[in-house]
Amino acid sequence: MKTEYLKIQDEYHQINAQLSAGGSVDFAQLGKRLNEIKPIFDKIEHLELLEHFINDSQTSESDKSRYEEEANQTSLEIDEMLIPKDPNDEKDCIVEIRAGAGGNEATLFAAEMFRAYGKFAEENGFKVHIVSSSRSEAGGFKEVIFEIYAKASSPIHPYAIFKYESGVHRVQRVPETEKSGRVHTSTVTVAVLPILDEKDFSIDPKDLKIEATTSSGHGGQSVNTTYSAIRIAHIPTGITAQCQDERSQAQNKEKALEVIRARVADHHRAIEEKKTRDLTRSQIGTGDRSEKIRTYNFSQDRVTDHRINQNFNQTDLIMEGKLSLIITALQKADVEAKKETLKNNKN
Repeated sequence: MKTEYLKIQDEYHQINAQLSAGGSVDFAQLGKRLNEIKPIFDKIEHLELLEHFINDSQTSESDKSRYEEEANQTSLEIDEMLIPKDPNDEKDCIVEIRAGAGGNEATLFAAEMFRAYGKFAEENGFKVHIVSSSRSEAGGFKEVIFEIYAKASSPIHPYAIFKYESGVHRVQRVPETEKSGRVHTSTVTVAVLPILDEKDFSIDPKDLKIEATTSSGHGGQSVNTTYSAIRIAHIPTGITAQCQDERSQAQNKEKALEVIRARVADHHRAIEEKKTRDLTRSQIGTGDRSEKIRTYNFSQDRVTDHRINQNFNQTDLIMEGKLSLIITALQKADVEAKKETLKNNKN
């Protein structure tokens, strides 16, 4: 029996003993951990039973062969379950879409990406809430920042899915305004950040500069005379966040604080990842947001995800929010990469 398996069995029995003994223990935390490891514990118990049959002299050769095959498969399943999970996978998320190269065409693509993500979120039972946005003259988005929330009963959370969207998305197509039929290339940048509570990541209030301003519309002109919009700057890093789309100053401040907390946490995460670059290269979902991750070629009806070198067809459906095939492929590649990293670290 592998050492990792024995550790899980020991932890399972220790937690049960603590819960039975009572006293000043954190029942919620222990119960949560017990629920996390129970499926792994059950698999390990089953593996032990299979190994008992394999080593039993009364077992026939044909049965032994069958048990060995099942034991190998069970061991692979346990190893996959033991892959460290991203703690942020249980979080809601903030998605930031910004138009890049390509002028108005890039802003139109940003709007289409926002629409696609909204539909994909809806299909998964999530709710979308716009935090702030800046429209272009063409009707697209120069920038749109929105939150995605899971329902309380949801078995999956937005960050676990949308984190694979961080990076540069490139579109190649003929714009509607292009009379010569020439293909244009435009880009948008997507950043996906987990929504963190203060207990997850705290910021010293003294490090924040909070200003109330009037809301602005197209071209920066003021659209009202009440100081309801909020701008927050994190002094040590220079990172800023602004919200003006809520009804009150208090609501705008709450949303802006969520964004600034997520951005500052992401800034520190990026610094730590640079220190452990080998690990981050094995994680599909935590790439550099300046990395080109996907190309949408409309004329050839092909979407290419460059991280896994895989093509997907039916571009129009993908832009209608049918992203499941792409996300599933990325999740599978992420698991395989992490398994390979764990294997290399043991060798």
